[in-house]
Amino acid sequence: MKVQKILLSVMAIALAASMSAQVNEMKVKVSKPGAEIQPTMYGIFIEDINFAADGGLYAELVKNRSFEFPNNRLQGWTVGGKLEVMNDGPFERNPHYVRLYYPGHPHKHTGMENDGFFGIGLKKGEQYRFSVWARTPQGGEGRLGVEFIDKASMAEVQASAYAQIVVDSKEWKKYEVVLTSTVTDPKATLRIFLEGAVTVDVEHVSLFPVDTWKGHKNGLRKDLAQALYDLEPGLFRFPGGCIVEGTDLDTRYNWKNSVGPVENRPLNENRWQHTFKHRYYPDYFQSYGLGFYEYFLLSEEIGAEPLPVLSCGLACQFQNETQDAHVPVCDLDSYIQDALDLIEFANGDVNTEWGKLRAEMGHPEPFNLKFIGIGNEQWGPEYPEHLEPFIAAIRKAYPDIKIVGSSGPNSEGDQFDFLWPEMKRLGADLVDEHFYRPEKWFLAQGARYDNYDRKGPKVFAGEYACHGDGKKWNHFEASLLEAAFMTTIERNADIVHMATYAPLFAHIEGWQWRPDLIWFDNLRSMKSCSWYVQRLYTQYQGTNALKLTNMEGQNVTGAEGQNGLFASSVYDADKNQVYIKIINVSDTAQPVKINFEGLKKKETLKGVEAVSYHSDDLDADNTLDEPEKIVPQTSALDFDGKALEVTVAPKTFMVYVLQK
Repeated sequence: MKVQKILLSVMAIALAASMSAQVNEMKVKVSKPGAEIQPTMYGIFIEDINFAADGGLYAELVKNRSFEFPNNRLQGWTVGGKLEVMNDGPFERNPHYVRLYYPGHPHKHTGMENDGFFGIGLKKGEQYRFSVWARTPQGGEGRLGVEFIDKASMAEVQASAYAQIVVDSKEWKKYEVVLTSTVTDPKATLRIFLEGAVTVDVEHVSLFPVDTWKGHKNGLRKDLAQALYDLEPGLFRFPGGCIVEGTDLDTRYNWKNSVGPVENRPLNENRWQHTFKHRYYPDYFQSYGLGFYEYFLLSEEIGAEPLPVLSCGLACQFQNETQDAHVPVCDLDSYIQDALDLIEFANGDVNTEWGKLRAEMGHPEPFNLKFIGIGNEQWGPEYPEHLEPFIAAIRKAYPDIKIVGSSGPNSEGDQFDFLWPEMKRLGADLVDEHFYRPEKWFLAQGARYDNYDRKGPKVFAGEYACHGDGKKWNHFEASLLEAAFMTTIERNADIVHMATYAPLFAHIEGWQWRPDLIWFDNLRSMKSCSWYVQRLYTQYQGTNALKLTNMEGQNVTGAEGQNGLFASSVYDADKNQVYIKIINVSDTAQPVKINFEGLKKKETLKGVEAVSYHSDDLDADNTLDEPEKIVPQTSALDFDGKALEVTVAPKTFMVYVLQK
């Protein structure tokens, strides 16, 4: 009996070893390209959370530049000497300015300092454009000294750069001067002195790097915009997110306040300013300097279709439980008109009211807007009630514009199940799904879109990220599971037309929500592991889905018995190439054989390259100090045949590129 047990044990071990080496056989129908993959399939979504816009992508370095912060008109400024805040300035929607007086003694000085957003980042040898609207209210010639300073400097003087501005008019004028930084300092301060005895009024104090994205004066931070461009996104959704709704309707994002002369764009309270007591930023406002014109322009410059999202008249439902916080359906006319006017701003002739404004801002040609979103994460019967009149008005005026509705804030459940049929009933073109979920959810979603109704609206996976269970931060394993989930997006290109990870940006000293796609401080930026996953999907996007299954005809979705494998395949008609994506989420290396069906008798596929994305440390991510710590590795793929045999390492995302 003892010998029999030993033999059974050895046989079990041998069987286990045999099973561990079992080949995962798949087949790809390369002769029958399937659904077209939309150019908008993989995109980006920005919301001004985590200081993503002001203090981030928007390159303005001065906080509270127009003295409009309501808590304290001088919040963000340290002042000394003799001055006062006035409120009859030249800009109707930003009326406040500061009057600088001679302090009455030659050894006293009137001055003001601004530390920007967690400090002002300066690079040695770089130029910075300082500008200010100013006047001398009593006449005469006033002077302002402008300095970059290091408060902690042990040098004889704190200033590392200096320039003087002569204010020579009683009328408001814009003055500019360019300073060159002689130091690299992520925590510099801007200091302004009144020099001389002539009173000077100052308004809209601004400082930008000269070297912004595309050289625009009211421009974007170059490295952050470049990181968006490098993704090659097909879609750009903006400006939110919950800020579209506002904590209340008065503080919703109002696109009309974000266009026109930047000096006259009014301040807006950020929806995320007061939200979290554990990460509280009472000085977090929206200057609207990065507004809808700038968003449209950026979309054009990075090659992405713009998708603006507007309020449907419902304030944030997470923050408002009573109906009196929202606009009654009968009073929605101005909100609906905002949507119609936005389409005119984007696409209208220069002779129209809003098309003329776009032209005056520097873009006479239309932006060719094709999509508009109405509402964000709304739910309940009140959402379709509010959405319906928008759809009717937009369809009547602009029948070619595609309208994006919402399935609410959850990936499933009662509200999700209620809203999808409602979106179909109303005739929405796409439905925006959101899911911030843990590992188990992503592992179970490999077949999410396989059985969706093909006759209904298309899917926009508008906000998603893997939020680790107890590990809610950027790390490689989370990005691997996102890659696995994206196979169901790619496989179902006939129903899924758009997908965007969220959130996009986070300042390391100002974040309230993580994980995020791109992290930055005042001088540096870092692309997370999730960024590289998104990039692999855009880089190998293809033009058509290809049918990939196991030999039993089942989609490879990480289902039971599939050894932790997720897979999808696409064809690129422009390059005549086949891309195969395989994600192994298991702890074991998986042998894989891929049979290519539909090739002619003497036809073969030839290997081009294999791209591997892997980290031995699943909890690690790239950092600002090591921005390329975990990046994809590309090698030649030595192959010529009808069946590709490979081994996919544990916890690895592979892309195989083959030439037809």
